[in-house]
Parts: sequence; C-alpha cells; structure tokens
Amino acid sequence: MEYLPDTSVIVDGRFTKFIKKLKSEDRIIFSEEMLSEIEHQANENRSTGFAALDELKKIKKIAGEKGIEILFMGKRPSEWQMKNGKSGEIDNIIRNLAWESNAVLVTGDRIQKDIAEIKGIRSEYLPAQQENASNIEDFFEENTISVHIKAGTNVRRKDGLPGEVKVIKTERIVNEIEASAIANNIIRRAGNEPNSFIEMDMAGATVVQLNLFRIVISRAPFSKGTEITAVRPIKKTEIEDYDLDPAIIEHMKNGSSGVIVAGAPGAGKSTFVQAMANFLSRNGMIVKTMERPRDLQVDSEITQYTGLEGSMEKTGDILLLVRNDYTIFDEMRVTSDFKVYADLRLAGVGMIGVVHATRAIDALQRFIGRIELGMIPQVVDTILFIKNGAVEKILKIEQKVKVPEGMVQDDLARPVIVVTDFSSNTPLYEAYTFGEQIVVVPVQGSSEDGIDRGQKVRDYISRHLNTDDIDVTMHGKRRAKVTVPESLRPKLIGKRGSNISEIEKSLGISIDVDTLADGRKRDVHIEAKNKILYLYCGVENSLVNIYVDDMMILQGRTSSKGIIRIKIDSENGQNIQKAMKSGKKISFSEIVE
Repeated sequence: MEYLPDTSVIVDGRFTKFIKKLKSEDRIIFSEEMLSEIEHQANENRSTGFAALDELKKIKKIAGEKGIEILFMGKRPSEWQMKNGKSGEIDNIIRNLAWESNAVLVTGDRIQKDIAEIKGIRSEYLPAQQENASNIEDFFEENTISVHIKAGTNVRRKDGLPGEVKVIKTERIVNEIEASAIANNIIRRAGNEPNSFIEMDMAGATVVQLNLFRIVISRAPFSKGTEITAVRPIKKTEIEDYDLDPAIIEHMKNGSSGVIVAGAPGAGKSTFVQAMANFLSRNGMIVKTMERPRDLQVDSEITQYTGLEGSMEKTGDILLLVRNDYTIFDEMRVTSDFKVYADLRLAGVGMIGVVHATRAIDALQRFIGRIELGMIPQVVDTILFIKNGAVEKILKIEQKVKVPEGMVQDDLARPVIVVTDFSSNTPLYEAYTFGEQIVVVPVQGSSEDGIDRGQKVRDYISRHLNTDDIDVTMHGKRRAKVTVPESLRPKLIGKRGSNISEIEKSLGISIDVDTLADGRKRDVHIEAKNKILYLYCGVENSLVNIYVDDMMILQGRTSSKGIIRIKIDSENGQNIQKAMKSGKKISFSEIVE
C-alpha cells in the first residue's frame, strides 16, 4: 500500500506516529509540492517550517529502520500556486497526485478529507491527538510567571506576583539544538491540544497560545539564535480584590464608559481587565474581547476575538453587529487600534482599552494626534493606572471652555481638556491647542506646590519692601499677582519698571501688581447651605481678596448683599473648609478699583 501525506500531518508529528504501524512492503510518497511548501516556510524562518523539517528527518529514520521505501513524486509548484496555497491550490495538487498514483491520501485536514472522498480518492484522516510531552512546563516553578530561554545562555525565570517579581538565573544552559527542539515541540502541541493554536507565524517570529501559556518563539535572522519566551498567569483576581471606589464601579456598570487601563509591562494590567471583564459579564452584560494574541483568562461566556483576516478594523466592524455592552481591547499599540477603539466608543459601545504607559497621563497622550482633540473626552472618560498589581491612580477626563491654567487674559479662553483626580476632583493636567501645537500641561497654581511657590514670592518681595502687608496669588507656575498698599507701589515697580523687572528676573516669573485700598483686613462670616459656602463680607458690589491667615487664596466680587458664593466641592471651597476645620483665620480686604 502506498501512502501520500499532506503538510497538515507532517507539521504536528501525526504522520510520524502513523508510519510506526506500517509494514516493510508499504511505501511512502512525498510530493514535491508538499516539500516545496515546507521549504518555503523554513526559508521564511517560520516555526512551522522548522518543525516540519524536523518531522521529515524522523520519518526518514523510522522508514529506514522498518525497511519502508520513500518515493518522491510530482513537481515543484509555480510561484502563483505557492501564493495561493492557502486558497487550496497546493491541496488540490496533492489530491490529484494521490489519484494518479492510486495512493492513500493521509491528512489531518477535515476539508481535504471530504473533498478527497467526493472525488473518489482513498484517504485516511488522522485527528489531532493530545501530546503528553510538555517540555516548556518543565522550566516553570509554582510561582513562575515567565520563562526566558535563549540558545547558549542560562535559562532565566521571573518568579512572584506583580510588584514582587524576582529574576532567577537557573543553572541550566540550553544549546541551539535543544532550543530548536523545544520550539518544534511547542508548534506540534499547538496543533494537537485543546485551547491551543498558532496565533501568528511570521518570518523569524511565531506567537503560540498553548493552553494557559503565551509563547513567543524567535529565530535568526530576526533574533540572534533561537529564543523562547513563555508567560502564564499565576493569580486570578476578582474585582473586589482591588478595593475600588464604589463610584467607579457604578460608573463602569452603566455600560457606557470609555476606560483606559494603563501601566508598565508586568504591572498587572491583564490580570485587572480579566477581573473587570468577568465582573461585568456576571452582572448581566454581554462582553467581548479583542486580542492579539488571545491570552486573557476570562469566563466561557465571554467571546474572545482576534484580528479578522489579520485586521482589527474588520473585527471592529463585526463587533458593531453583535450588540455587546462592553469590549475589552487588549494591548492597543498602533494608530489603527486607537481609531477602532474610538469608532466603537462613538457608536455607543462601552470600551476598556489596555495600553503600556509609565505614567497615568501618558495613556491620554497616546490618543493625541491620532484622533481629534475635541473628540477625546467623548472617547475616553476614565483612566485607571495599574502599578504593582494595584490600581494606583484613577483620572477623570472632561472638556471645559476656560482660560488655561497659567494664563490670565479672558480673551485666551478656549476648549480645554481637564484631567482630574477621580476621588478628590483635584485638577492635575490640562490639554489644549497652543498655536499649532497640542500641549499637555500640569496644573500647578492650585496645588500645594503652587502655595509654596506663592509663599516664596511673598517672602522675597516682603524683604524688598520691608513689610508684610502684601498678598500673592499664583496663576500657574510662572505668573503671580502681587497686591500691595498704594504707598508701596512706586517702590515695588521702580523707575521705568526697573525694580519689578529685576524681581521677575530673580524669581523667574511674571508679576502683575495690584494695590490695596488700605492695609486693614476684616473678618468673614461663613455659612454652608446646600453645598454652597456663603462668605458674608459686608461690602456691596466690591472687589475683595479673601485670606487664610495672611495668605491670599482667592479674589472675587461681592453681590449687592455683600456675599460671595463658592461651591463646597470646588477647590477654593475645599481649601476654605480645611482652613475652618483647622481653626485658621479667614478674612478679607477691599480693593480700590
């Protein structure tokens, strides 16, 4: 009996096992088309090609020991046939050769078997079988999260949980032959074992999902020698483990959020989004994932998609039709990924994207230049920054029309993206257009750093004027408003502005000078009603400065009843409340206009 195998049973070792049952009078036919396909894959440095070559050597050795003759038939396929191999052209050639030689076609491809039977070609189907060998697992310990094998060097492991990872240099050295054998075994198992598949196979690099293991295999010339990196999750978390603010949980559960999960590699981003995906699914939401490779460990109810025909854009088109509540977009890197995220979000789909970033604000920077600035708050409303396996910071993204922090003229107002701390509602960054550029600027004037800087300016000018009867308000990091009694204004400014110019140069800031009607400060009576602080000053329709002890914190105009109203949850409102609780004196002074 003559047997003709196709590529599907060569790569994963099925035919190698099959020939052990053959007798010496049987013969094996290797088609030139099959050999050309394997040679082509090996020349492109694809792991499937190397694995198949390894199997062909084993087949030749076993056939020689059993006295089985190997014949080579057919002819090398044309370039057009090779390019259209995935469309079935090579399979058709091999079927015709089996028909012409009256041989049994041995295949692991169900479609190939069915077409052969329809054409009356004898065939034998070899189903995928689970391989017991597990070479890559031998390198893992109980708490190992990744193994790094490079030919000619000591095998290294990373042990521990995120934030507590230690690199262990083992005594075992793997040579090039051993590394290649481990890689080929991984390729064979990927075709045989459940929940395992080759995610990507490119020239010199292969990505494999082998059960729980995500494995990257690289070969020369892409890398110098064979290298294998295998990663696995060692801890499965629940959303309750992260001690999140209940407000952010409710925000996510409404099913209409644009969330970015950011962090450095190995920080625990994937572990977190797995927990979030499972939580949302268990709360009655339809959740899908977009992954390249598909390695998130999520509940079976959650469907995991990869690039449709290699394209995440096409996957996005499909997701618009499945009416899901949330999509988890893992490992967003290239511009097209961010555009797909934006398209789905603007279509009303809840999105959770995962990006690499060393700071929380860097996640926002990844969108700038890729989508219009004004659209960003509609696409991303929340950023969660993961560090050492925990949610370290949560940012809220909003858009307002205002004068950017650090500018003082009202005619400079423009749309500004304001990034605030989710819990305290404290502004941290602002993003806006400045000329032809888009800038992301830290908010300094409203922070403690701004208060310290204001004190530095006050102390310097106090020494210069030899008086403490001055007030300083910082507008950003490099601009200050200094209020002094009218009698001291000439001394502060100097002849033709010489003094103030020297002070500005020394301090490295710009200074606006204002004057007090007199040096007297009067007490402010404060009441809190309906989330509003009412500051009773007793002077009607007047411009006044409000002080905490001797530090000016704001300037405002009183109403016709002598009142200034401030929202309690605003920054000024919070500062005044803190001052009241700590027993500090709150006063005001009237400004002459």
